[in-house]
Amino acid sequence: MFTKIDLCSMALLKLGEKPIQSLNEDSVTAQLSRTLFDPVTETLLSMFPWRFATQSLTLQRNLDGDFIIPSNVLRILKCEGQIEGNKINTDVDTLEISAIVKTEPEDFPGYFATLVAAKLAVEFCIPLLGDANVFRMMTGLYESEYQSAKFIDSTLSRKSNIDDFSLINSRF
Repeated sequence: MFTKIDLCSMALLKLGEKPIQSLNEDSVTAQLSRTLFDPVTETLLSMFPWRFATQSLTLQRNLDGDFIIPSNVLRILKCEGQIEGNKINTDVDTLEISAIVKTEPEDFPGYFATLVAAKLAVEFCIPLLGDANVFRMMTGLYESEYQSAKFIDSTLSRKSNIDDFSLINSRF
């Protein structure tokens, strides 16, 4: 289990900085952490259909007859209807959607926590150090972590839906 402070401290340690003890400290590092943590993690969550952050949701029409997208949805992956702002227009009475939802740091798997720390290190680099060489190095680390995290997430076990597929059975 990770906290915002843990992930921000991991990023700071990657830059050779001291970790923070609280997001409310009166320091540049705590201010950067407070300001950047949520937008950075929400962007990272939205970039790829991470299995730990993907949910199927059933939406009901509200009193106005609209399907309102829940506020915790960062990105809709699949739905039957037209998305307009925070609403989905469709003729059905009940709507099933697949979406990436906001996820708390406590629920991040290790590979995603490492990715968040690497991206935060990139974001913290210029304001804290102002060193373009370190920035390039951190960007390379982030890109490597991103590819690794996508690979790990995409290879996690998932129940196969082709056990009774006739073409496979005919081969044997």
